[in-house]
This record gives sequence, structure tokens and C-alpha cells, in this order.
Amino acid sequence: MSTVLKGNEVAKALKEKMRVEVKDLREKNIIPKVGIIRMGDRPDDIAYEKGVIKSCGTVDIDSEVFQIPAESSMEELINLVKKLNNDDNIHGILIFRPLPDHIDTEIIENLIDPNKDIDCMNPINLEKVFEGEMDGFVPCTPKAVVEILKYYNIIPLEGANIAVVNRSMVVGKPLSMMLLEERSTVTICHSRTKELPKITSQSDIVVAATGRAKMFGPEYFSEDNIVIDVGINDDGNGGICGDVDYDNVADKVKAITPVPGGVGSVTTTILLNHVLISCKRMNNIK
Repeated sequence: MSTVLKGNEVAKALKEKMRVEVKDLREKNIIPKVGIIRMGDRPDDIAYEKGVIKSCGTVDIDSEVFQIPAESSMEELINLVKKLNNDDNIHGILIFRPLPDHIDTEIIENLIDPNKDIDCMNPINLEKVFEGEMDGFVPCTPKAVVEILKYYNIIPLEGANIAVVNRSMVVGKPLSMMLLEERSTVTICHSRTKELPKITSQSDIVVAATGRAKMFGPEYFSEDNIVIDVGINDDGNGGICGDVDYDNVADKVKAITPVPGGVGSVTTTILLNHVLISCKRMNNIK
């Protein structure tokens, strides 16, 4: 029987540690707080917002939503980001994406204070990942993958052969850099990689992140694989599914993350931990 790598257990362990640190800060009258910028009223943004606020409450981190109309000008958004950059009571800034078409996302990414950039939007923070600096604000989804692998520790990351099926700057490339820092041997793949099933089935760990619902069937895996499914897709029946055909794969591998209940469960917790890191740094607390 395969081991199910439940993200909720990882998130719970991380939150328990965070609660202790937040309690200590509050006793010093230091209140960690995240500022959330939302343009417009996209249902998925609102749903994500509710999830983030709820998660903040579980670790006693304050949150405040700064909502502006979707048709707001570039200047209005710039002024809002600058306002939060300069607010010492805000320790992390979260901007919901994608931004409206008339907004120059690149300008906003470069404008956000790197020291408050909890979602790793600013290229400065992403650049640090490629320079081997992993103690700052790294992309949350790749960090969640690493935290899951470390928590369950089925095999040591050092020396492990890992196939990452994604080449984006959001997941694949930063995750590969993070795994290299753990001394893993990483093969970066994508949907057009030749003999992909051969590569994945021979790897110790497979990270599936193509964004294609149930793309990875049993032919991609062996009984020795640990499978991390990063995909979040519409399953066609009103629910969500991963990139891995879970029902046909789960009993044929060593371990696997479910969707939902896997990587996504940890990602928001990583985001909040970045708020805590920023708060401690701004108050010169190690």
C-alpha cells in the first residue's frame, strides 16, 4: 500500500512552530501583519483571499485587505504598493495575480519591497534562489514541495535522483535550484521531453507540474517512485484533480501526494511563514 503524503500534516507541524514564535512576538507588542492587495472582484481571488485570512487566524497573524476596482489606473496601484512598502506595521505584501490587462505587471513586480515580498514576485528574490540563498523569500509552491519531502523523509534528499516535470520560473526552475542545494541530482523535464516515462520511472522522486489533468498514468511510474503532484486542474465534474491520474497510480508507487490535500495545503502556510520571517527581520529578531 502506498504512503499518502498529506499536506495537512505538514502544514499543521509548521503552524505549531509558527504559533510559538508569533506568541513570543506579541508578548513584545510586535504584531505580524500581511497586507493583501486585490484588484476587482474575481471569484477565485475572493476565495483565495478568504483562505489566506482564515489561515492567518490559525496562527494569530493579522491581515488587512486593500481592495481597489479592477479598472483602477496604473498610478493608483503604484501608489497603493508604495503605501504598503512604507508602512512599518505591514510585514508582508500579497498581490493577487493575474492583474488586469492594462496593468504593467513587470513594473509592479519590481516595485514591491523585496523585504516584504512574501510571494516572491520581485526578481531580486528569485535571483537569490539561483544564487543559492534559500533563507529568504523563495517561491511558495517549490518550498512546499521541499517541506513535504523533508517532513516525511522517506528517502534522504541528498543524493536522490529527482525528475522535475516543469521548466517554468514559477515552479520548475526555482524548485530545481532548491533541490540542488539539498544535494539532490535533478533532471528538468517538460511535456515534450523524449522518453519521459523512462526518465520518471527510473527516478527516486517525481514532481509532476505540467498543468494537464491526469496526464501521468501508471506507465510513468514504478513501485519505487515518490510522487509529488503540483497540478491543480478542473476534473470536468465540478471538482479538482492533479496532473497525476491518482486513482490508477496511487497503489502502484511508494508514496504520493493527493489533490486536493497535498502541496496546496502547505503553500499558504509557507506564505504566512514568510510574513513571520519579515516581521522578525524588520524588528532585528533572529
